[in-house]
Amino acid sequence: MTINFFDNDLTSLHEKLVNKDISTVDLTQATLENIEKTDSELQAFIRTNSDEALLQAKKIDAQHDFSNMLSGLPLALKDNLATNGIETTGASHILEGFKPVYDATVVSKLSTVGAISVGKTNMDEFAMGGSTETSYYKKTANAWDHTKVPGGSSGGSAAAVAGGQIPFALGSDTGGSIRQPAAFNGIVGLKPTYGRVSRWGLFAMASSLDQIGPFTRTVKDNALVLNTIAGFDAKDSTSSKRDVPDFTSKLTGDVKGLKIAVPKEYFGEGIDPKVATTVKAAIAQLEAMGATVDEVSLPHTKYGVAAYYIIMSSEASSNLQRYDGVRYGFRADDVKNLEDLYIKTRSEGFGDEVKRRIMLGTFSLSAGAYDAFFKKAAKIRTLLIEDFNKVFADYDVIVGPTAPTVAYGLGEEIDDPTAMYLADVLTIPVNLAGLPGMSVNAGFVDGLPVGLQIIGKPFDEVTVYQTGYAFEQASRLFEQRPNIAKQY
Repeated sequence: MTINFFDNDLTSLHEKLVNKDISTVDLTQATLENIEKTDSELQAFIRTNSDEALLQAKKIDAQHDFSNMLSGLPLALKDNLATNGIETTGASHILEGFKPVYDATVVSKLSTVGAISVGKTNMDEFAMGGSTETSYYKKTANAWDHTKVPGGSSGGSAAAVAGGQIPFALGSDTGGSIRQPAAFNGIVGLKPTYGRVSRWGLFAMASSLDQIGPFTRTVKDNALVLNTIAGFDAKDSTSSKRDVPDFTSKLTGDVKGLKIAVPKEYFGEGIDPKVATTVKAAIAQLEAMGATVDEVSLPHTKYGVAAYYIIMSSEASSNLQRYDGVRYGFRADDVKNLEDLYIKTRSEGFGDEVKRRIMLGTFSLSAGAYDAFFKKAAKIRTLLIEDFNKVFADYDVIVGPTAPTVAYGLGEEIDDPTAMYLADVLTIPVNLAGLPGMSVNAGFVDGLPVGLQIIGKPFDEVTVYQTGYAFEQASRLFEQRPNIAKQY
């Protein structure tokens, strides 16, 4: 059978399962066939786990318990989320063949309610990159134009959802790695507040910045997924004990009285004029619907990229010390001693971008550089947080572009890491401040999607969803489909 995820949101799929219009096995099998049929072009998946997925689907059908909205629905997982007994590599050679002995908390939560993981999506190696081109395994294509990048580091998850291979997927966001690929592929991607979703079982890159979040085609679907994966986890010391609300509670389409701040810095130098025009039109639509819109200033935004790359690389250099060829993953051959094992394994196992960030981070933490670099970056982080706090004292959400440009060509920036780093200028401050941020499709420039970023107060994802849903329902942009949809 064939299943078209462009015509079926999570609610309609749920109803079909409840009414026995389709079985979980049929839905899972159709999803695997969709992936097999289209992934030669998209290259979104590193691997699928069809046997395990179909076995779980049979159990769900036997129980016929669809009390949770996600029960029986297929999903994909970014390859840095641990899955018990299923190869998980972080798209790196150094973890090739590694099979965790536990599930990440988000994976466990989804499995408990009956959602079915069908495979692992491609990503930048250890989430280090902005285009999914640093993966050891393959290069994923943008769902709208296969000559363009899908964004990164969660490009595989974004392309799989945008390309209709899967109804929802999980990614991780350290400096924009959910929102930027969501923008490039014209779908919805949310980075929750830091601490809203457990990081236990996520391969850490920068522990004070990483956060797991969902990719979906619509805002309501995104809120439904967050309802399941959010919440306190005793295994994660940074996990928040705050109550988890129903994130769909304000999806009314109404934004009357909502106070929206638009930072002037988000439309400054480096922003493609066509992208700026498209986003401003989206903001004007929210204003026409009854929201109050004012220009504000976030003056320390320009320092965000520099501060982020010092803090992120410092934490990454510490987190990646564990990959040494001793306990798991790749191990170099023909080594003479323990030091030689470390050097050869890491030299052969890590790609160039990972090595670059390890070296930068190690230098920033060194005795002679700590005060000059890491300490100053931490101070800038505090100033960015204060900027956001001042604005949120008077406004409900902050809105602007997600990325300065639309998706660029495959191979276009991979040899210019500085240009790729600067592409995250609009998303990075959100991670440094620990805020929730979401990208929704704002329109198109030259046939490629443009992202509208909505930033909320800490733990106020409900208002972020409210804003995104109202715009989405008014614009109906989610109804537009990439060319790959013709294959279904």
